[in-house]
Amino acid sequence: MNLQVEHFFEKAGKWQEEFNLLREIVIENQLLEEDYKWMHPCYTFQGKNIVLIHGFKNYCALLFYKGALMQNAEGILIQQTKNVQAARQLRFTDIGQIIKLRPVIAEYIEEALKIEKSGKKVEMKKVADYPVPDEFQRVLTEDEALNNAFYALTPGRQKGYLFYFNQPKQSKTKEARIEKYYQQILDGKGIDDK
Repeated sequence: MNLQVEHFFEKAGKWQEEFNLLREIVIENQLLEEDYKWMHPCYTFQGKNIVLIHGFKNYCALLFYKGALMQNAEGILIQQTKNVQAARQLRFTDIGQIIKLRPVIAEYIEEALKIEKSGKKVEMKKVADYPVPDEFQRVLTEDEALNNAFYALTPGRQKGYLFYFNQPKQSKTKEARIEKYYQQILDGKGIDDK
């Protein structure tokens, strides 16, 4: 028994009934181990994340880590945002939906487990798939130290910066972001590193 998981379900509040039923459905698959990650119950197979239970203001959900590889026969898996590459959600707004979809949920969990056992991986975007905004390219061209520091970062850190620098529509906002993270890049840190 994981005390953090037990505490999560005891303090669930708004989605308590839904969370408890989702938990019951997930642990019916006896190959999954219950763990606690990212402040949520997470179910794993041989240390690999399969599905997570989480809640939001308007819905609760099961998050399948390799959901992008699932068949989604019922067409009910949701990509949280356009930038989420691998994970997909099954969303619920009330207990009745979970009860109605219980057999489907169990099938989806089994499919997710089979995908993990197969060793399949989600093809993630490469750094080259992220455009370098003109504003950042100018700075990289003019500043050799920044250029060297940026390309010495891990691919994940490079993608994080490129994604963040590309978000604004206005050039001045992009420039402000680049300026804000200039020293952090020189220090070899990612956008979320302290």
